[in-house]
Amino acid sequence: MSHASTPPSADSAPDTASTPSYQVVADTGFVFARRDTGDLLLDLYRPASAERPVPVVLWVHGGGWYAGDRTQAPDLVRRVHASGYAFASIDYRLSDEEVFPAQLHDVRAAVRFLRTHAEGLGLDPQAIGVWGGSAGGHLAALAGLTGHIGALVDEEDTGGDPSVQAVVASYAPVDLAVVVAEAQSGRPDADAAASPEGRLLGGDPAELVEAARYACPLTWVHAGAPPFQLSHGTVDDLVSYRQSELLHEALAAAGASSELYLLDGYKHGFLNEAGGLDGQPAAVMDDGRLELEGAARAVRRRTAGADAGEVRTTFGFATVDEFLRRHLTRPASPGPVARGGNRSPKPSP
Repeated sequence: MSHASTPPSADSAPDTASTPSYQVVADTGFVFARRDTGDLLLDLYRPASAERPVPVVLWVHGGGWYAGDRTQAPDLVRRVHASGYAFASIDYRLSDEEVFPAQLHDVRAAVRFLRTHAEGLGLDPQAIGVWGGSAGGHLAALAGLTGHIGALVDEEDTGGDPSVQAVVASYAPVDLAVVVAEAQSGRPDADAAASPEGRLLGGDPAELVEAARYACPLTWVHAGAPPFQLSHGTVDDLVSYRQSELLHEALAAAGASSELYLLDGYKHGFLNEAGGLDGQPAAVMDDGRLELEGAARAVRRRTAGADAGEVRTTFGFATVDEFLRRHLTRPASPGPVARGGNRSPKPSP
C-alpha cells in the first residue's frame, strides 16, 4: 500500500466557488479481498484532516464487466475537494475470470471492508454510498438493492454489514436480456453469448433465464431500498436510456426514493475522464464531455419530496455531490478521526 498527500490544484479545483478545498490523502493498494484469481485492491482518497468521521463513496468502474480496473474513474481527488467526503475505487473480478455473481460479491466485500476499517480511516460507517457507470452502475445498483441481505448464495465474504445508504448509477444496463436483444436487432447474426452481457452470465441471457433474472436489478427492488440517483444520455447507442427509466419506474412503484436525469444529446460514458472509453469505439462515447462542459441540460424525474415529478434542469458532477450530501451527511457526533493516514488499517501483509 502506498500513501501520498495531494494538494489542491487548478485541475482539481472545487466545482463551486463556495466549496472549501481539502488536502487529500491517497492510500492506494489496500487488499480488501483475496480470491483464487488474485488479491482485489482498493484505492482510497480522503481529506487529510476532518473534525469528525466523513462519509465514503465507493466507485465501481465500467468496461462491460470484461475490461477496466480501479484507475478507470472520474477525478476522485476533485470529488474529495468538492465534497469533503472520502472516495474509494476498487478492482473486481472480470467476466473472463469468473462469471456473475462474482462481481457483485466483490463489490459487497469492498463495502464490508470500508465499514470494518472505518474507525481507523476516519470514515463514517453509517454513511457509505456506492457510485458506478455502465457495468459499474449495474453492479452499484445491485449492491444497493441487496445490501439488506446479510449473505447471498455462495458469497465468499459474509462477515460485516454490506448495506449502503445511497446509490448513484449512470447509463447502467438493467435488464441484460433486453439489452442484448436490442443490440441484436440491428445485427441478427451477432453471437449473444459473446456480448458483454453474455460473457458476464456465461451464455446467451435469453437462454440463461434464471441467471439473467438474478443479475437484473429489477428483481431486487424493494420499498426499503436506499435512495437512488440515476442518469443517462438520451442518444446512448450502447445502453438505451429506457434501461434507467425501467429501474426508476420500478423503484417508484415500490415506494422507494429515486431521481432520474435524462441528459439531452449525451452518449455513453460521460462520467469518464477524457480517453476513458470503457473499451468502446470513440464514436459511441462521450468520455470527458461532462467534465469539459460542467453541466448538461436534462430532464429530472423524482419520486418523492416537494419537487416530485418532472422538470427541466441541468446535471453535472455537482449534482452527484449534492445528492450524496443530502443522503450521507448525518448530524455531528463525537468520535475518533484518522488524520493524515496515521491510523490506516494494515489489512494485508
